Amino acid sequence: MAGTDRQMRAGAAAPTGGPTDGPAGPSPLATWHQKVFAAVEKWPWLSSLNDNVSGVTQPLYDRYRDNLAVELMHGGRWAGHSVHAALSDLPIGFWSGALVLDVVDVLGEKRSSRRAGSGDAAATLSAAGLVAAAATVATGVTDWTVSDGADRRVGLFHGLLNLTGTALQAASLAARLGGRRGTAHGLGLASMAVTAAAGFVGGHLVQGRAVMVNRVATTTGPRSWVRALPEPELAEGTSAHVVVEGRQIMLHRADEQVYALDDLCSHAGALLSRGEVTDCIVTCPLHESRFDIRDGHIVRGPAHHPQPALPTRVRNGWIEVRGSQPASRRARN
Repeated sequence: MAGTDRQMRAGAAAPTGGPTDGPAGPSPLATWHQKVFAAVEKWPWLSSLNDNVSGVTQPLYDRYRDNLAVELMHGGRWAGHSVHAALSDLPIGFWSGALVLDVVDVLGEKRSSRRAGSGDAAATLSAAGLVAAAATVATGVTDWTVSDGADRRVGLFHGLLNLTGTALQAASLAARLGGRRGTAHGLGLASMAVTAAAGFVGGHLVQGRAVMVNRVATTTGPRSWVRALPEPELAEGTSAHVVVEGRQIMLHRADEQVYALDDLCSHAGALLSRGEVTDCIVTCPLHESRFDIRDGHIVRGPAHHPQPALPTRVRNGWIEVRGSQPASRRARN
């Protein structure tokens, strides 16, 4: 019995495989999308097209970036998030409805009145989706102009897929109006397949790469007053970048007051302390969003979210900061 116990303990401790055995690694089903997007980012033709399209759109955007219409297309401070993602639901919804009616038309009864009725409704939904797609494309291009690097290239691929899906849907509508129902059904199905692929790429950009999301939504602390910078090192009208308990903070002195903002721009994570400050308004050096350093509110987009402002004080020759406190704690302090 004792021998059996020893064998059981030894068996439990002994390796079950040969010397080459090791961690199985992630399943290909869990990594295929990473490989796909890594390849997309490196496509030479996509990089070249990105440069060419940027050469046309970027000067146009820079010329009109102060226009109210441009900020409205971003969504900006009024919507609190990009409106492109919300608008994209409209063409997808309309075209999905048209596809469902096509399926009903094919599988349902073959009476001519039934086919004509569903065909008319499908054509209406297809046309409504094309109208909605125009606004979706306009807002998408506007957001795309304030992206960078690999995000910009993948975003262009996302846009190309969407344009292809829209073109197929337009061809489907033309076929419907011309009475070519079988062709219309096939083109509508192809349009939805391409549009679904575009939605997958868009999901990767937002959820996989955090494009157009609030970069400072989860920043907190410090929980108590912490020394950030010797007070003499921040002259009037100057800014400084400090790191306090892992949080990057911009300090600025104006009118004998010291202000502190989260230094990472909420739009794309650039350091605001590297931007110019005029009349207490800091301009992001990356995409030129503007924030009031006194309370962090947005003066101009493309940012959708204000910058968190931190309390400051000067004690014993040091500038001290702390994170925003809950109301109950502020009352105790």
